[in-house]
Amino acid sequence: MLIRTFSRSLCAAALGLAAATGALAQAAYPAKPIRLIVPFPPGGGTDMIARTVAQKVADTNKWNVIVDNRPGAGGNLGVDAAAKAAPDGYTLVMGQTSNLAINPSLYSKLPYDPLKDLVPVALVSSAPIVMAAPANTPYKTFADLVAAAKAKPDGITLGYSGNGTVAHLAGEQAENAAGIKLRHIPYKGASQAMTDLVGGNIDLYMSAVPTLLGQVRNGKLRPIVVTSLKRSAQLPDTPTLAESGYKDFEAISWYGVLAPAGTPDAIVQQLNKAINEALKQPDVAEKLRSEGGDVLGGTSQKFDQLLRAEVPRWSKIVKDSGASLD
Repeated sequence: MLIRTFSRSLCAAALGLAAATGALAQAAYPAKPIRLIVPFPPGGGTDMIARTVAQKVADTNKWNVIVDNRPGAGGNLGVDAAAKAAPDGYTLVMGQTSNLAINPSLYSKLPYDPLKDLVPVALVSSAPIVMAAPANTPYKTFADLVAAAKAKPDGITLGYSGNGTVAHLAGEQAENAAGIKLRHIPYKGASQAMTDLVGGNIDLYMSAVPTLLGQVRNGKLRPIVVTSLKRSAQLPDTPTLAESGYKDFEAISWYGVLAPAGTPDAIVQQLNKAINEALKQPDVAEKLRSEGGDVLGGTSQKFDQLLRAEVPRWSKIVKDSGASLD
């Protein structure tokens, strides 16, 4: 009986020690560098957003946050790496509309399920898509473009960076809404597209505001219309498609941080608090806005609700467009 009682006491002590150790480990988070995967190359809009927020989070909290660029397959490789990482709070990913809400319908064999394999941590920012043309374009308004496209079906060229992107699908939506047909020219990246657009080799180009803002400001490009419900703060004189007669039209790129499914909620909330505090800092907000974005933030639940609404919405848009990358 004495041996049995001693064994039970030893087992209880061991369980208590394990629980205390686990609690201590969680309380000490982070005890090593946090890796933030950016599923696109350095220098792009997603990379800029990630580095701006990561640096402020690191500086404010005295954490070590490392940005890890893992491009490929439209962002799928980086997101998949995060989804399959240990759910311990040390691997995060900067996701966006394309690789979280669009790609599940665009690829029939996507290696991850954004609704099951990832947990939203915090929304960071959003940016509308802008349709721009060379500065000497004859199109002053979207109505001018629609009239010209109806007079010459498939005769006006529209470029964008990659099939199945927000810009591509926003273009498809705009065409369908206006009842016109443009000739699509997908590019592998923005660099060559910008050269062709400024040089007049293509008529129109659609991309997130940050990509085109510099050339708009130096007078080489003319913005025709933006796809958000409200005007871009960086392009205040450019009307929205909703204002142009296409009620409730909206197509934006949003960005947010996610962790592998199973990450302890206490860690998710700690990260959420750190990111929201970073977004409230004037220099961070100004940096994101200067690049054409809107600061978001909010709870992890808010991000989860957005994601669960966006996946089916973009699924219908992809289906209607006929786009596929398989």
